[in-house]
Amino acid sequence: MTQSSDLAEIRRGTSELLLVEDLERKLARGKPLRVKAGFDPTAPDLHLGHTVLLNKMRQFQDMGHHVMFLIGDFTGMIGDPSGRNATRPPLTPEQIAENAETYKAQVFKVLDPAKTEVLFNSVWSEKLGAAGMIRLASKYTVARMLERDDFSQRFADQRPISIHEFFYPLMQGYDSVAMRADVELGGNDQKFNLLVGRELQKDFGQEPQVILTMPLLEGIGGTEKMSKSLGNYVGINEPPDDMFGKLMSISDELMWRYVELLSFESLATIQSWKRSVGEGANPRDIKVRFAQEIVARFHDRAAAEASLANFESRFRHGGVPDDLEEQFIDAPGGDATLVQVLKSSGVCPSTSEAIRMIEQGGVRVNGEKVSDKALKLPVGSTYVLQVGKRKFARVTLKRAA
Repeated sequence: MTQSSDLAEIRRGTSELLLVEDLERKLARGKPLRVKAGFDPTAPDLHLGHTVLLNKMRQFQDMGHHVMFLIGDFTGMIGDPSGRNATRPPLTPEQIAENAETYKAQVFKVLDPAKTEVLFNSVWSEKLGAAGMIRLASKYTVARMLERDDFSQRFADQRPISIHEFFYPLMQGYDSVAMRADVELGGNDQKFNLLVGRELQKDFGQEPQVILTMPLLEGIGGTEKMSKSLGNYVGINEPPDDMFGKLMSISDELMWRYVELLSFESLATIQSWKRSVGEGANPRDIKVRFAQEIVARFHDRAAAEASLANFESRFRHGGVPDDLEEQFIDAPGGDATLVQVLKSSGVCPSTSEAIRMIEQGGVRVNGEKVSDKALKLPVGSTYVLQVGKRKFARVTLKRAA
């Protein structure tokens, strides 16, 4: 690749690149860049939202750069307050260690293990000691910390800000110093922390890192960011059929955002897909190719083919219309009864009618006949409802805000 094509690929799907001229200068040297991204092991499982950063790291790997996957076992014990309006409880060392092990196993479904350096920031952070932490803290003022949106808002609202929270951006910034990073990747909500790393590198006599921020991927409902707590996620360890079905449930508009951020297809290929849809091609065909790509990445090609066959068998060949409009229904308690969903989706006009149809054996969920009036449907999944022979609805349950 040329430097210009490398730069175009690097900028693909990004929110912000600071500073472009710095990156151009680094690329012009023709030496592999040291590319850093940090993940605090705050939960045992990763979802597709996490892989937005991993995909960008993989792009750097494919260009021949040195990728450093940082597990924040030290910063995880502080608790990152980014984007939050309250203090986040720090994790215990035992929780950190357990989650870190699962991260290492999962990230290599995207990254090339032979080209990835896995690091733990406790290695250099714990060596700082009390004196080192005080010296590090002296490099930033409270006024500068309060420039960060979440801190400033909480301060204005007179909500608590613990002193230890100020150490999080400092320690993340110090990671860049210890790792001598040329480029650091992070989500939009990490911009302040990434800028702290740039400033600390200057203080330590290093060339400041380039900052690359990535958008936070929306969940399958298309509104809030992907989150396990909201039930709108696609986990990378989910069974192939579940993963495939969830990806097929996203809207045609959201599909392009998923493709741009998650697919490994070239920009030219994606543009050709958009042109074909603009000329009348069915976007469902693009969605199938994308869903198969994702399932194959996290499972294998055979699983992707089987998932498509199962999906076709359950929905298309069962007489379900291809053009069912997606509905998103709130489930305040984390799940909803089938009776409630039948009424809310409009396939049954009333609760009593929904109960009657279930009792008569006239209701199917994802192609399976249902006889349990008390059946509960969990959030985060998509269901094809059929009442009688002609009434259908495709619904995704999401957790109510």
